Amino acid sequence: MKDEQIDAVAKILKSMSHPIRLKILCLLQDRELSVGDIRNEVETTNANVSQHLNILRNQGIIDYRKEANFIYNRITDKRILELIMNMQKLFCPDFEK
Repeated sequence: MKDEQIDAVAKILKSMSHPIRLKILCLLQDRELSVGDIRNEVETTNANVSQHLNILRNQGIIDYRKEANFIYNRITDKRILELIMNMQKLFCPDFEK
């Protein structure tokens, strides 16, 4: 790998490494979710969820769409979906997909 590739991958992995962000990505791997849905699953505040979502958006990992008063988030980088699935296979012995 070239230095710029290593830097880019390290930046993405760093943004994914926080437990709440990793949980958000696991939740988003199968479907879009609203901020409220994510908040309920990770059991934190809307403001905290929004901060974590902004970090993931800034890295180009997720995107969102607005529908009425709701914002729905989704993973846009297919490599992230593959990475999450591989992590689950490696680290979650009861994982089945």
